[in-house]
Parts: sequence; C-alpha cells; structure tokens
Amino acid sequence: MPDQFARTRMLLGTEALEKLRNSRVAVFGLGGVGGYVVEALARSGVGALDLVDNDRFSLTNLNRQLLATHETLGKYKADVAAERVRAINPECRVVPYNTFFLPETRDQFDFTLYDYVVDAIDTVTGKLALAEAAQAAGTPIISSMGTGNKLDPSALRIADIYETSVCPLARVMRAQCRKRGISRLKVVYSVEPPVRPLEAAAEEGPEDSSGTQKTAGRRDTPGSTAFVPSSAGLLLAAEVVKDLVGL
Repeated sequence: MPDQFARTRMLLGTEALEKLRNSRVAVFGLGGVGGYVVEALARSGVGALDLVDNDRFSLTNLNRQLLATHETLGKYKADVAAERVRAINPECRVVPYNTFFLPETRDQFDFTLYDYVVDAIDTVTGKLALAEAAQAAGTPIISSMGTGNKLDPSALRIADIYETSVCPLARVMRAQCRKRGISRLKVVYSVEPPVRPLEAAAEEGPEDSSGTQKTAGRRDTPGSTAFVPSSAGLLLAAEVVKDLVGL
C-alpha cells in the first residue's frame, strides 16, 4: 500500500526504511546548510530529530536559508524547523533546542543517545567541541566546512578532514583536530578557492551565515548564495542516510 516513503522504499528497501525510522539524529546549526539537512532527513523518514540553534531568522537569511521566509523573520530557527518537520512527517519525534552550542553548553547533550550527529554550525570552537563529544561517545558525525564566498556547488567534496585542501576553515580544523587527538572526521568541503566579495558587508549582528568563521576573535561575514549551502546540506544528509542504512 502506498505511503509517503514509498518512492524511497523502492530504492532502499523496507529494512533500510525501518532503520531510518528507528534512528535519532542531532542537527546542530539550522541555517543555510542545516535547514536543508533537516528537510532531507525528515523526508527520508528519520524517526527522531534533535534540532539545535539559538539564532532567529533575519532579513539577510532570505537569500539562502530554506526555512527563512518573511513569515518566519524574528522566530527561532529551531522552533520553525521543528514545525516544518512535524508538517512533513507527523510521526517524527522532534525536539528543538534554542541553544547556541559551545564547549560551555556541551554538557546539555548526551551524545550516546544519537545514532548520528550533523555539524552545520559556523564557529571553530563549537565544531571542535562537537567532534570531541561525538568521538568520546562513539557516535558518527559529519561536519560542514565553509560554504560562504563560494559559487560552484560542483566543487563540493566528501572526505576525512585530514584529506581536505583549499578550504580555509578545513585548514584550521585539521590543525586543531591533530592537537586535540581527533583521529578522524568526515566532512563536506569545497575545493573552490573563496571568492573575494565585490564589496565589504556592512556590520551585522550574529547570525548563522553557513560559512562565517571565527578565528582569533575575529568574525567576517561572507557572501553566500542559494545554491552552495543548500548543496552542502543535501550532501551531508545523503551521507547520514547512507551510513545509517549501511550503503
């Protein structure tokens, strides 16, 4: 009998769909990358999603973030994402957290409860804390590197962090992962050199810009498009689904 996952079942099979239904995935960061991760996981039949982001939607999110509309401006991204998931799959057990993930908030989450973790946040300290927590718990994790100042979605690659090149954020992460004893970290990154913005962005308040990097206390707001962050998000989600079902 047809159901909403019938077309997916045709490719993955009933056993794989059952694995997805019984899986719990945490997505940290719900902006240009993370919003598409959540969308794809919900539509793939993942049975439980923990959605973590303390940001609210702002006007500059509208050019690239799936969940950003004029109706959601000012609303918490985690709450909007949870509502979206419930509308797609009412059976999905979704929990939103209006929390900014940093080493200081790490203890609010039990990583042993997750079958997979997706890192779509944009701070180096947060990314490293996620990688350390996942490794300590033995939980698979995949991390998004920088998607800001990029124009070519075909330049995105999937690799271990120690096999990356070109991406400035990946370079920082490689060095810090070595220092912290993080033995491996699956990432989505781009081999496209960052594009120089045509004009400097005006000073803005904090927001998830899917590529903003915090290094040595400095925050630069990059340019971004509708097609590179979204492509990275779909690649992340595809890897999660394939790993969960054993493809």
